[in-house]
Amino acid sequence: MPGLVPGIHVLLSAGKDVDGRDKPGHDEMPGTHMLKKLAALISVFAALCLASTARAADYPAHPVTLVVAFTPGGPSDVLSRIVGGELEKILHQPVVIENRPGGSGNIAAEYVAHATPDGYVLLMGNNGILSTNASLFKNLKYDGARDFAPISMVGTQPNILVVNPSVPAHSVAELIALAKKEPGKLNYGNSGFGAAAHLSAELFKHDAQVDIVGINYKGAAPALQDVIAGRVQVMFATSASVMGHIRAGLVRPLAVTTEKRFSLLPDLPTVAETLPGFDATTWHGLVAPAGTPPDVIETLHRATIAALADPGTRKRLADLGVEVGGDSPAEFAAYIKREIPKWAAVIKESGAKME
Repeated sequence: MPGLVPGIHVLLSAGKDVDGRDKPGHDEMPGTHMLKKLAALISVFAALCLASTARAADYPAHPVTLVVAFTPGGPSDVLSRIVGGELEKILHQPVVIENRPGGSGNIAAEYVAHATPDGYVLLMGNNGILSTNASLFKNLKYDGARDFAPISMVGTQPNILVVNPSVPAHSVAELIALAKKEPGKLNYGNSGFGAAAHLSAELFKHDAQVDIVGINYKGAAPALQDVIAGRVQVMFATSASVMGHIRAGLVRPLAVTTEKRFSLLPDLPTVAETLPGFDATTWHGLVAPAGTPPDVIETLHRATIAALADPGTRKRLADLGVEVGGDSPAEFAAYIKREIPKWAAVIKESGAKME
C-alpha cells in the first residue's frame, strides 16, 4: 500500500489486527475493517504530530540557561548579560547566566555540546571555543562545527594593531617595511598564548612575511603597559582593552583587523587594505546543542535579532567596542566552518599548542 507510513503498512499486510488478533471473517464488507484500522492509526499519528507541535509552540515554558565559558566580568560574560537581559523580555522567561570557566572555554563547550537539545541550555560561543581550539588542543571532547546548532552571531570586536609612539611607522605598509629592514628586532606583546591577539599577530607575520618576535604576557593589561613604556613595540589588542589608551595618545593605532572598518574609529584603515584578505576578528555568537528542533532555533534566532535591534542594547554593545551581529543560523554555521581551517593553518605554522 504505497504512501503509508512503513509501520502502518507492515501491520496492514501481516494478516493481523493492531492488537495481534486474526482479521475478521467475511461477514464484514470487504475492506471495511482495514479502513477502520487505518483511520485509527492515522488518528494516533496525527495526535503525536499535534503534541509535538504544541510542545514547540509552548517554547520556552521555563527558564533558559545561557552558559558563559569565562569568569564574571569578562567580555563574554558582560556581552551575555546584556543580550540575555533583553532576551528575557522577548521570550517572557528568565535567562539565567551560568559561568563555567576553565580550559580556554572547553569545559563550558563540552557541557553544552552534551546537554539535552531542547533549547533550554545555550552557549555564548566565540572564535576560540568554536574554531581555534580545535587546532590548539588535542583530544577535544566536542566538535565546534558538528556538535552545535548555530543561532546567530551576536557581535564582533576588531583587534587593533597599535605601536608605541616612538616606532617610526605610521601605517601598515611602513611597519612591514620596517620589520623587513630589521628582521627579528621588533617585538609584539602577546596577551595569551593561542588567544585572538596572539593569532592575529601570527597571521600578520604569515601574510606580510615578516619576522616579529612574540613576548608572552598573562593578559592584555601587562602587555599593553609594556607597549606604552616602549619595552615592546607592537601589539594586536582587543578594541575594548585599548580604546582608552588610543584616546589618551599612549599608543598609535595603525589598523583594525576586521574585513570592514570599525564604526568607532571610521578613519582607521583595515589591515586588509594593505594585505588583501586579512581578517582576524574576535567574535561571539549564540549556539545550542546539535539536534535542537529547527522551530526552537528559529524562535531563538528571531528573539536574538529583536534583542540586537533594541537601541539600548546596541548602545551598550557599542560602548564595549562591539559591532552588532545578527546573521542567520545558516550564515553563522558557514562562517564557523570557514574559520576552522583558516586558523588551523596559522596555528600549525606558528607551532602554538595548548595542553
